Amino acid sequence: MTGLSPINTLEYDIELCTGCGMCSIVCPHGVFEQTDHTALAVNPDACIECGACQLNCPTGAIRVDSGVGCAAALIRAAVVGADKVSCDPEDSSCCSVSG
Repeated sequence: MTGLSPINTLEYDIELCTGCGMCSIVCPHGVFEQTDHTALAVNPDACIECGACQLNCPTGAIRVDSGVGCAAALIRAAVVGADKVSCDPEDSSCCSVSG
């Protein structure tokens, strides 16, 4: 497994990829792009750690700590009715909610 981004927990082992394309189908932010025989992580910094790619990868080629990143902040904001969600990794309150 190789970490792909310094701002999230996404890890990907391209050697385990069979090219099924599920990761590129389910990712809401276009982190993966399907080629003829494998998926490429073309935008790993866009990962919001929702876990959809990991849950849908039949070979276990993808790992991510779902529930720790911006997806968790967005869900938490919706549940508590927050006015603001910060998902900027440069912001010291990254992935926090307020309001």
